[in-house]
Amino acid sequence: MFPTPIARARPSVRTIYMFGLPVSLFIWLIPLLAVMLTSIRSAGDIAAGNYWGWPQGIFLVENYMAVFQNSPIAAFILNSFKVTIPTVIGAVALSCLTGFALGVYRFKANLLIFFMFVAGNFVPFQILMVPVRDLTLKMGMYDTVTGLVLFHIAFQTGFCTLFMRNFIRALPKALIEAARVEGVSELRIFWFIVLPLMRPAIAALAVLIFTFIWNDYFWATVLVQGEHAMPVTAGLYSLNGQWIASWHLVSAGSIVAALPPVAMFFLLQRHFIAGLTLGAVK
Repeated sequence: MFPTPIARARPSVRTIYMFGLPVSLFIWLIPLLAVMLTSIRSAGDIAAGNYWGWPQGIFLVENYMAVFQNSPIAAFILNSFKVTIPTVIGAVALSCLTGFALGVYRFKANLLIFFMFVAGNFVPFQILMVPVRDLTLKMGMYDTVTGLVLFHIAFQTGFCTLFMRNFIRALPKALIEAARVEGVSELRIFWFIVLPLMRPAIAALAVLIFTFIWNDYFWATVLVQGEHAMPVTAGLYSLNGQWIASWHLVSAGSIVAALPPVAMFFLLQRHFIAGLTLGAVK
């Protein structure tokens, strides 16, 4: 049912694995390496067609300083934090409550409500572009950080509820039953018993949602037009001129924009891995 561990596989399979893994990793890293090299090239080097070769000159400081000098990327990064952090807090908080309700209590509409949360994950979000845009216009939240935050919370809560509900169902039921026997209220059971046990899942989910929202480009361009609320993923386009594409600056800006999710992953790496693997072994 499960794949054989590589340590117990046949010698031929282990040999293929030893050679195939580094090759696959290198192929996966090629686009990232290309972006990193492009971010330290000059505009003339790119115009000469030197896309994959070693840069003729290293313009590391010049390109990365030009990103902040020639564009409001600092404001875009701040906007991304204004969108991402409230979204993570709102989606994770709501999913903890809904996951607790769907994972602990037994009532007739339990599965129906759970399937309604899950069903939203299977809807292609592109087909919702026009209705969502019209809704934000009617509510007066178009081209605002608040509108983008509320939209992301609404869309991410379904996936977060699926994650939290399954995690809570794997917790020992004896803890909750013992607390009920002692007369502890349901709210205190959630706050003092279940929530502390959910820390690995909360950390893992926070990293995932932070990465999803920070890297969102589609809705950042659909629901936002002005620079006052534009996240960094959409704001990187401003690094291009009207007639000339400044790919070296766009690449440098992309590296800068990718640093916060990477930093958050390493800060919460221990909790992230624990949240994904908890329950995998006994």
